Amino acid sequence: MQPRNASPQWRWAVAGAILGLALAVFLFLPASLLASGVQRATRGHLLLQDPVGTVWNGSARLTIAGGVGSNDASTLPGRVNWRLRPTWTGARARIQAECCTDGAIRLVARRTGGAWRLQVADAQSRWPAEVLSGLGTPWNTLSFEGELEIATRGLSVEWTGSRLAVAGQADLVARRLSSRLSTLRPMGSYRIIVQGGTTPTLQLQTLEGSLQLSGAGQWAGSRLRFQGEASAAPEREAALSNLLNIIGRREGSRTLISIG
Repeated sequence: MQPRNASPQWRWAVAGAILGLALAVFLFLPASLLASGVQRATRGHLLLQDPVGTVWNGSARLTIAGGVGSNDASTLPGRVNWRLRPTWTGARARIQAECCTDGAIRLVARRTGGAWRLQVADAQSRWPAEVLSGLGTPWNTLSFEGELEIATRGLSVEWTGSRLAVAGQADLVARRLSSRLSTLRPMGSYRIIVQGGTTPTLQLQTLEGSLQLSGAGQWAGSRLRFQGEASAAPEREAALSNLLNIIGRREGSRTLISIG
């Protein structure tokens, strides 16, 4: 005769099997699902091509694109590897690009109330400036070449609706920058400093070179407002004239640049 407690034992066994199956499915979600999510979240500006592995541990070729409907795209050399772990309020990630990072870049995303906050651990990386062409206009026209060095210190970004809040600092140094709009190669090296605070700011300065760039801006909500100017060393004005005519409004020997 079957014991009276056999039915509860079978129910526990079935429940355990279902839970184990659900856990296995969760742990082995394919990397292609993450690729689809990234494409939707960035509106087609970031694409994970040829994804392998799982959502939690995988790799892909990273493509920077102009968005939905754009034919512009640039793919980084090598692959990008990731390790993703869910948390109660968001997720933690470690990302390493074979071409551009010495170690993994650590990210923590949290949702608090109605806001998303992304925290970036202090890191340094180097990226080819050519990938900017994938973003479409005006980057595909400028077609930069050179190296972009990025360093972050205590950087975090928070979104609440259309409001953007930034803490910490990010430095971008564009070294030996060239453009197909100028025969001068390179044109120079430049630094952009993003400083967080109540009103996040941006500073542009020239480190060296015949093309002189300067300017300052700040974010109003999520919109950047920037005012700057560009000029050429007198002996290099002819080689840089085409570029100066395109990036802003000419006013004598200067070009005025306005964004926002």
